[in-house]
Amino acid sequence: MGTQTDHIIVGGGIMGLSAAWQLAERGARVHLIEQLDRHHARGASHGSTRNINNAYHEEFYLDLFDEAFALWRELEAGVSAPLLGLHGLVTQGDETVVLAAHDALVARGADVALLTPAEASERWAGMRFAGPVLLSRQAGIGYAARALDALEAAAVSAGVTIERHARVRGINPSTERVRIEVEGADGAVRTVDAEGAIVAAGAWSKPLLEGLVELPELTVTEEHPAHFTPRDPAVLWPSFNHMFTPAELDVRGGNVYGMPSPGEGVKVGLHAVGHVVDPDQRTFAATREVRAAVREHVAEWFPGIDPDTGVEISCTYTSTPSGRFVLDRVGRLTVAAGFSGHGYKFAPAIGRILADSATGVAPPPEKFRLPAHGTGTPEGSSPEQP
Repeated sequence: MGTQTDHIIVGGGIMGLSAAWQLAERGARVHLIEQLDRHHARGASHGSTRNINNAYHEEFYLDLFDEAFALWRELEAGVSAPLLGLHGLVTQGDETVVLAAHDALVARGADVALLTPAEASERWAGMRFAGPVLLSRQAGIGYAARALDALEAAAVSAGVTIERHARVRGINPSTERVRIEVEGADGAVRTVDAEGAIVAAGAWSKPLLEGLVELPELTVTEEHPAHFTPRDPAVLWPSFNHMFTPAELDVRGGNVYGMPSPGEGVKVGLHAVGHVVDPDQRTFAATREVRAAVREHVAEWFPGIDPDTGVEISCTYTSTPSGRFVLDRVGRLTVAAGFSGHGYKFAPAIGRILADSATGVAPPPEKFRLPAHGTGTPEGSSPEQP
């Protein structure tokens, strides 16, 4: 006997839970299917912290950031612990990138400033600076683990059914309904039937949608930032981006991002440098080259951190060639994929976009749609933590 509902969501990470919350708040019946435990470490949503980073120059990302920020605050109002810690974000490095983000944020009236290296060093003694430094005051960290709990609680409170330890074995869309074959924790296979389905499955998106949706190339990599121990626990830390010029990237491999992670140290990582993996066959260990590159950056740019104290963590990126997200509807299926290591901060707004798309209220923004539906033209993105 199958289950009938209004909407199925495949994937219980930050995007799937955000979409479930938004749909249920509108009165829809929602059944979310997740193959793993809560707070599992095999995807991209786990861990304690993420950067809340608005250092973009593209208007469509900044619009999305502003909407997401308001929704984070709305979600935060219903829980006891903060979901955002706005201690500021500093962006330095490639002057063209830094100034473009500054100008775009100033034009929007954002609370930002350009600092000299001396001014930045005076505020944050644990870091070294060179060139103009963009300070974004309404930025900092998101408490990722807390956010997953808050979204799940809000979704369940609004009526969402969450089924864990369940694997999708087949997605069968028709013009009228979507039928999904699900293998439960007991090994039995049954069906869930709905008006539509949202697939927000991260690294598992491509195999689930094979033959159903023509996706851009999605590359799954295993990324390994690390937590480092400050030399002086009293020193203050911002969140940070270090953007390299194209010539520097040829040598360094990736831009650098990071943030203070309370109780764990300072998180530092290279953006999108990991090795390609099958999400079900992970090493959970960085390559020697990536490990050395992270340590070298810490030794060069963070005098307030002991570079020999790194404790690696592991996550996946699912990246498009442009770094731009894939948000679109194809028939009865709505797709959320390719967040390329910088999607977390936008999650509540992406949930709203997915709910609008799945219910026919409005299509996703053209910049994120599949080439057959939108422009599909590439454009760069700011670095973000996994």
